Amino acid sequence: MEIIKIKDDFIKLGQALKLAGLVESGVDAKFVIQDGLVKVNGNVEIQRGKKLFEGDIFEFEGNQVKIMKGC
Repeated sequence: MEIIKIKDDFIKLGQALKLAGLVESGVDAKFVIQDGLVKVNGNVEIQRGKKLFEGDIFEFEGNQVKIMKGC
């Protein structure tokens, strides 16, 4: 499981996908989310603007990424 660290209290799902290197652009993130290919905490998520907080885990194409708060 990969971990990404955020400075703020949350990160939006589309931004998290880009930060983790799972998509190339915001447009790519939009389409994979709209197509129901991304899960957040085990549930399919279709909102690109879904806020992810520390401890949340999202999954795309078999890659799991956990959100951690850090610097």
